[in-house]
Amino acid sequence: MVADGKDWLINKITELVEPVVADMQLELVEVQFRREPSGQVLRLIIDSADGIGIDQCVAVSREVGYLLEVEDVIDLAYHLEVSSPGLDRPLTTERDFKRYLGKKINVMAKQDDKPVDMTGIIAGCEEGTLELQVEETIKHIPLANIIKAVQVIEF
Repeated sequence: MVADGKDWLINKITELVEPVVADMQLELVEVQFRREPSGQVLRLIIDSADGIGIDQCVAVSREVGYLLEVEDVIDLAYHLEVSSPGLDRPLTTERDFKRYLGKKINVMAKQDDKPVDMTGIIAGCEEGTLELQVEETIKHIPLANIIKAVQVIEF
């Protein structure tokens, strides 16, 4: 498959699968389709405000498996995997930052053409700008300037 064909396929799968996942009160975070040592793998990454358990992955796998079989959009043999994004998932979209509102994150962002590392609490995210509370100050960081952002996991 060429890159354009792969992009088309991922977009088509996303279009088909997203409503099914949403009906289950879950969010489709990412669709991946790639060749791995075991063959072609279609990986769906799902999430919810309460996190994801194995039962939810199994239910999504069952429903999506039936749907993709009926729709027959993938003309290759493939393995379907459904998983959660994991604790160390990078935050990249406004939706990601809103989901983690009030949580502590570490952000690497460009500031004056230099990378700056900050840790703080997500105070908000609107119109492409992250509001990060760093100690007593609210920093306004354009999402376009964020190099990497991850939740700080404290045990």
